Amino acid sequence: MIRKFLSILMALILVHVLTGMTSAQSTTVKKASIATPRPKAAIPSVYAKRVIVVDNVTGNVLYEKNSMQRGAVASTQKLLTAVCTVEAGSLEDKVYVVETDTKVEPSKIYIRTGEVYKRKDLLKALLVRSGNDAARALARDVAGSQVKFSAVMNARAKKMGMADSNFINAHGLTETGQYSTARDIAILMRKAVRIPELRSYMATSGYYFQPPGRGKVWLNNTNKLLKRVKYCMGGKTGYTRAAGRCLVSYGELNGRSVIVVCLNSTSSKVWDDSASLMKWCLEQPGL
Repeated sequence: MIRKFLSILMALILVHVLTGMTSAQSTTVKKASIATPRPKAAIPSVYAKRVIVVDNVTGNVLYEKNSMQRGAVASTQKLLTAVCTVEAGSLEDKVYVVETDTKVEPSKIYIRTGEVYKRKDLLKALLVRSGNDAARALARDVAGSQVKFSAVMNARAKKMGMADSNFINAHGLTETGQYSTARDIAILMRKAVRIPELRSYMATSGYYFQPPGRGKVWLNNTNKLLKRVKYCMGGKTGYTRAAGRCLVSYGELNGRSVIVVCLNSTSSKVWDDSASLMKWCLEQPGL
């Protein structure tokens, strides 16, 4: 009799757990499962020279300006470095820093020769603080050299449909023959936000980075839009003289999600450009 009672009890518990899982999964899907229509309101005026706004759910283009014009995209291409790293194997794998990893400027997290990190440690610092040294270390660890990693990047970009891009390094500093477009960066971002680890890192406003054998260092996220727009869920910044100020960001509101790419803007305008376009799409009346 007791055994029968326990069997019934276990069955009821299992049903409850499965129901809860289904409910949780449904809630997660609802966060970004509804197509965003093109707003009827006037398009905000933006300074950025190359722009695209894409519905993250369907991939539909809601607005574009010179979106297929090739040019430098600075550190926004670190998203591709991140995607290639995640797909290369376990993020628990160890990375042994060598001197050549540290020979890069200007944005650094100051890793040192001989230090050992997990891939996930450097990947998080890459997306939060945009460390160029972290990019070089990951590239070398994944592919064996910077040159070989660029081949990995280009093969992956081609597979994603990034038809107007060519990458020479993992960090985005200017090099002759390296370029991409706003449209291609939007394609890249749509892939990145579907990888849980990358979504989590991009949404991190700041955290303590722990170098081995040294004191913790606070790393602020370079993406100021996280604090300016409450439903901005993440993104990636970039700057070089050739590329200007760049930002790819994505937001989610009321079941809708959009990606906004602004390239070749200015230090003050890039945040205004991105915020106004994101609000234009997601704060539509009646949605």
